[in-house]
Parts: sequence; structure tokens; C-alpha cells
Amino acid sequence: MRNTIRAFITITLVFLVAIASAHAQDKKALVGGRLIDGFGHAPISNSVILVENDTILAVGTVDTLPVPEGFEVISTDGMDVLPGLWESHAHLMLSGHADYPHWQATYLDRLADEIMPATASQLLLAGVTSARDLGAPLEPSRSVKERIDRGEIPGPRLFMSGPFLQAEIEDWQAAYRWPVRSVSDARRKVATLDDAGMAIVKLIDQDKLPLDIARAIVDEAHKRGMVVVGHAHRPNEIRIGLQIGIDNFEHTGLTTAPEYPPDVIEALRERTATGRVAGGPLYWTPTVEGLWNFDRTVASPEKLDDTCWQRGLEEDTIADIRASIENPSQLGYTRLTPLRKPTLKRKIAQLREAGVVFLVGTDSGIPMKFHCQSTWNEMDVLVRVMGLPPMDVIRAAVYWPAVMMGVENELGTVSAGKKADIIAVRGDVLEYINLLQHVEFVMKGGVVYKQGGRPVGDTVN
Repeated sequence: MRNTIRAFITITLVFLVAIASAHAQDKKALVGGRLIDGFGHAPISNSVILVENDTILAVGTVDTLPVPEGFEVISTDGMDVLPGLWESHAHLMLSGHADYPHWQATYLDRLADEIMPATASQLLLAGVTSARDLGAPLEPSRSVKERIDRGEIPGPRLFMSGPFLQAEIEDWQAAYRWPVRSVSDARRKVATLDDAGMAIVKLIDQDKLPLDIARAIVDEAHKRGMVVVGHAHRPNEIRIGLQIGIDNFEHTGLTTAPEYPPDVIEALRERTATGRVAGGPLYWTPTVEGLWNFDRTVASPEKLDDTCWQRGLEEDTIADIRASIENPSQLGYTRLTPLRKPTLKRKIAQLREAGVVFLVGTDSGIPMKFHCQSTWNEMDVLVRVMGLPPMDVIRAAVYWPAVMMGVENELGTVSAGKKADIIAVRGDVLEYINLLQHVEFVMKGGVVYKQGGRPVGDTVN
């Protein structure tokens, strides 16, 4: 496996040093910053956040909450302090390469020890402390999640789907996509995912499955407390998805169609009108930034040279990715993207009017979408281009994902009793949300992974 083991050991040792250093002082006080706590109310100026071990003890201000003796004080003066971000549509098994069959054939045996640990650490250092990983081979998924949970490697809290479930697959997709042939097969495969620690079932092409099989997938997942997400590329995927009870639609889809058909919008309105009766809000992860900014990437591909996406990867992997995206304008993967861009504003407006609850997700890992850049890019486009209020977008990246995944009692806000997943950014993110491209401070579970804009315990930029 060439130098994969060496690279993995190096990354692990660096972060274990950081973790050991952080645990040397288990009581921390973040003092002075403006707190945007995730609840959507007015920010709290001159905030004080007391953290012990992995939990937030108390939240107040410098005037109302003195820092007790024995707490390490970390200044957040001049910063906006937020809950750790969620990336609600990541692909840790991918790292921007443009040739999927080649990637699967070449890197399948390097996913667990090189690719997924590297992409997980890239997300964490970008301020993503929780991520939904939607599609990867089962054993690498389980391995990486368990090692992160045990603190052996750095990364966000992972809520994973493992392989997609769908009607038909091509041979080269077999490692990360599972065909479902019958109702009994549907229930068996959902059970396998659940037993492996997966929290999500990902459906695609649900309109191509017999209805009883599609319904069995959703019913079995819900019986087991799992969330079901589904693609929304075609009108019938949405229609069938609503019929069988999918919880969360992914992407804006519909290729070059100018808008969603009227009957689809009416069906969405019917679903969002039921709220708790239907099991809660209807969630939608639009993943629009890569489409919107594609022509800018072609015109000025400098962001593809940012070394942040190379972190943790072997030299031959980096060279392979670079070669695959050398000519961005010539990729077959993006041939329809310029024609899709003019449809995006209308589709986002339709979804907002229909009452769906947006989640910030990016499809990070697909060609030219790097984990270290994607989340803030999506938030920027949702605010700057699509016209969503900054506070709504922040909540779509911190609060609503926690609610959707049923972990709002632990995550999603900076408040007493929650896990200490906290980031800080220098400046006013409600005015300039793209400041999130420069996260100064990252804490996950009380452990500081990034401070002063640099990884803790690592001298490499």
C-alpha cells in the first residue's frame, strides 16, 4: 500500500499529540467573543462559555458569568463564536477526482487507511464537527467512524449511510452501491446497515424500484430509528419519495428544467403542512454551490491549487487527482452544469415557498469539490446569491441537522449541557458569511484541534 501506512501513522501521531495537549487542561473558558448560539436569537456580546471535559457547563457574559479558578482562559475577543458546523452531504471516500470508475478501482483498498481519514481531518479543520457521510463501502465506513469515536484519528462526529440502496448498479459500483431485489432483501440490507452502526439509509432512483420494495426500505429504516434520505434529480424521485415517507431530499436536480412541476410543489406543500403529524419537518439539502460557481472555477481555477485538500493524502494520490481535473471545462461530469445554473434561483425560491427546511450540504468530494472548502462555499452562495438570511443559513448548518438526526439534546447549539463543539471566526459572519473560509478556532468535544488559525500540535500550514 506504498506509503499509506506511514502517512496514516504520521497524521495519527500529530493529532494524538494535539489531543494529549488539550486534555492536559480539561476546564476551559472561551471569553470575549460574540456568541451566535444556534437558536436563531440575537447574538450575545462579550460571551463566556465554560467547558469541562467534553461538555458545556454554562454560558453567559463577562458581566454575568465569572470564570472560576482552575479554568484555562481562551480569548475569543474580536471573534464570532458558533456551534461547530455540520456538513450534511459529504462523501469521505472521494477527494475531488473526476474519474469515478478509475477512483473506485484504484483506491478501494486505501479508503480506510488513507482517503477517509484524510478527508475527515480536512472537514474538521474547516470547522465541520459533525458530518453526514452519504455513500461509501460499508467496512471502511464502519472502521473510520469507530476510530474517530474512540479518539484514535481526528474527524467530525460521523452519521453515515454506508452503501446506497437502489434498483440497479453497474459492476464498478458494487463496493458502495447495493441493488435491492425484493421486500425481504430490502429489510435484510437495512438491517445490515443498522447492525454496522449506520444511522442513515440513502436511497437513489427510488422511482425505479417497485413501490413495495421502496416502501419496505423506508419502513424498516424508520422501525430501526434510522433516517432516510433520497435523491431528488427527477420529478418521480420526489413524488415516490413523498409517497413512501423519505425524510430528506438531496440536490436540486431536474437537470435543465426551469422549475419544479406544479404537482410536485403542491405535493411538497401538502407534506410540509402536516409537520409533526408526518414525523417532523421535510428537510432538503440543495447542494447548489458547485453548480453556481462552476463557470468561475473554469475561468479562474486557482482554488484547485489550494493545498488544504492535499492534507493527509499520499503524493501519488495528489498527483492523480490533479491530473484528473487539469482541464475543468472538458469534464463529462459537468457538461450540463452551465445549463443548470440559470434554473437554480427559481428552484430554491420554489422550495422556500413550499416550506421545506434547508440543510447545508455540498456533495463534498465530487469532482473539484474539496472537503476543506465546500461547506463555507455553500453557505456563501445560499446567502449572497440565493438571498437566504445569514442567520437562517447558520441554523441550517448547525441547529437543523442536529434536530433532523435526533441529537439536538447533545449538539446543534452552544448551551449548557451540550457537547462542546464550538468554532470561532474573526469578524462579523452575519455581515460577511464568507469569513467562514478562515475558521480560527475549532473545538470538538472539549478538545481544541485548531487555534489561531493553525492545527494544534502541528507546525505545517
